[in-house]
Amino acid sequence: MDARAWDERYAASELVWSREPNRFVAEECADLPPGIAVDLAAGEGRNALWLASRGWRAWAVDFSQVALDKGRELGDGLDVTWVCADATTWRPPEPVDLVVVAYLQLPADQRRLAVRGAVGMLRPGGTFLLVAHDTTNLAEGTGGPQDPAVLMTADDVLDDLDGTDVEVVRADRVAREVTAADEHGGQERRTAWDCLVRVVRR
Repeated sequence: MDARAWDERYAASELVWSREPNRFVAEECADLPPGIAVDLAAGEGRNALWLASRGWRAWAVDFSQVALDKGRELGDGLDVTWVCADATTWRPPEPVDLVVVAYLQLPADQRRLAVRGAVGMLRPGGTFLLVAHDTTNLAEGTGGPQDPAVLMTADDVLDDLDGTDVEVVRADRVAREVTAADEHGGQERRTAWDCLVRVVRR
């Protein structure tokens, strides 16, 4: 799906995603001291806005200008820089303390570029956190993309990072309860399966 298609999707509703941060992002980042963060493929910036509300200086990067404009309106007064750019190639002007990648569902070669690029943004000691629809969600879960080419496992992401100097903090398959009202199109009272990878750059 290209930027124009996402622009149309974001323009068609008040908010495509919720105002609240992704629950896994909130759980995994709650213990981190504020610094500089990048929300890569941010959409409307819910994770960037949450981080900024907790004292982070955040970059929200997405290729949909419509999504970014909506996020900017929500985040008036918060320290978020909104950047319309390709998540696989954009780089910040300085090393950062945290990069969050939530539900950036790309084919393997593009995902590898994004993941390795994200870790490359970090200063030593910085955290990379990825949450995505797991490959097993297609058969065992509900909602999310139905194209297996853009799904992944935690092991896939660790393979993408092969050769980088990182410490793996967590690499799991995690359950997420969804309902018919969920933005990912889940059926009532079903479990969706995500992969979660958290690493620290050495």
